[in-house]
Amino acid sequence: MSDRMAERTQLFTDLIDGKIPKRVPIMGSFAHEFAIQYAGMDLKEVQWDTTNLEASFEKVCEDFYSDLLPVSAFRMPSFYKILGSRNFVMGSNGFLQHPDVEGLKVEDYDDFIASPYNCILEKVLPNLYSELDTDPVTRSLVMAKAFKAYTDENNNLFRIYGNLIGKFNYGTVSFFAGFCEAPFDILTDQLRGFKNISLDVRRIPDKVEAAVNAATPLMIKMGTHAVPNKYNATFIPLHMAPYLRGKDFDRFYWPSFKKLVEGLAEKGMRSYLFVEQDWMRYIDYLAELPEGTVMTFEYGDPKLVKEKLGKKHIIGGFYPLTLLKTGTKQECIDKAKELIDILAPGGGYYFAFDKVIITADSVNIDNTRAVLDYVANNANY
Repeated sequence: MSDRMAERTQLFTDLIDGKIPKRVPIMGSFAHEFAIQYAGMDLKEVQWDTTNLEASFEKVCEDFYSDLLPVSAFRMPSFYKILGSRNFVMGSNGFLQHPDVEGLKVEDYDDFIASPYNCILEKVLPNLYSELDTDPVTRSLVMAKAFKAYTDENNNLFRIYGNLIGKFNYGTVSFFAGFCEAPFDILTDQLRGFKNISLDVRRIPDKVEAAVNAATPLMIKMGTHAVPNKYNATFIPLHMAPYLRGKDFDRFYWPSFKKLVEGLAEKGMRSYLFVEQDWMRYIDYLAELPEGTVMTFEYGDPKLVKEKLGKKHIIGGFYPLTLLKTGTKQECIDKAKELIDILAPGGGYYFAFDKVIITADSVNIDNTRAVLDYVANNANY
């Protein structure tokens, strides 16, 4: 490990250990779609033939400061195409779309509650993937082909990540060592769909509650890394909570989600939450999660979050991408100063934007570089 890599790694290990690091760590976050566009390549072409993917990632690493690898690919289209996916579909613009789908029919709730894994294999997957809605032999061949494509894509991505971490001397901490969803979110996003779940919580609340409880052990298993490490984390993007009434959050969302994060902690896995939308009315709930939970906030009051969570958890986010698009360079830097002044005192803070940068036209490139460079050079403790 080079001195530069060790220094950057130390920033995050100190952060996780509750120590004040040498300076505020920076976690850049750019999607593979941004990288491809920014490198001047064809978005659809590079996603299907990933020969040039590494070069597009390298361009981001060269031009934007970050202490951890700032670019990644979360979903590639090849295996979804093989499966005949209905839940992730490539759009004409080159972006993978997630339609509102019904993987779990309402009449199948009882089967899911009794045996969620078997129900997913036997009923949900054929509903979500048309090529699996066939005889057992053909289904097995399609699944094997799709899994081979999935494995090949991931092996290539891990090779790229390793190359770039070594070349640019990024820290070796990973907040994406695992992935899962809150039980209510998986029930919404992949099983019932937004429209259906909104009806279910009113019409069949007992079944919804039983279903999220049944899904919780699966999500704990899904989010547990084979070799847990206190300096890595499982990524959990939070979705539905801000759309729920308080009493529905209390019943359907929070209990199973808290069990998930606690279950991962018991297995040695830290949770990294993307706190989507505005969670301020639920801020006191987040204080109940295991100490050292990592949270990137999209919206909300940073002063309130620092006050309520700053002594227990690790906080980032709040920096609005909209300002990078519309503000002057000085306005963008001033916003970074403001957030650092609020969130950095006492440690427990890393600098991050309020969401992943997905498209090249969603931000002003010069402003984005200026903000990252400013934080790297002016946020020392």
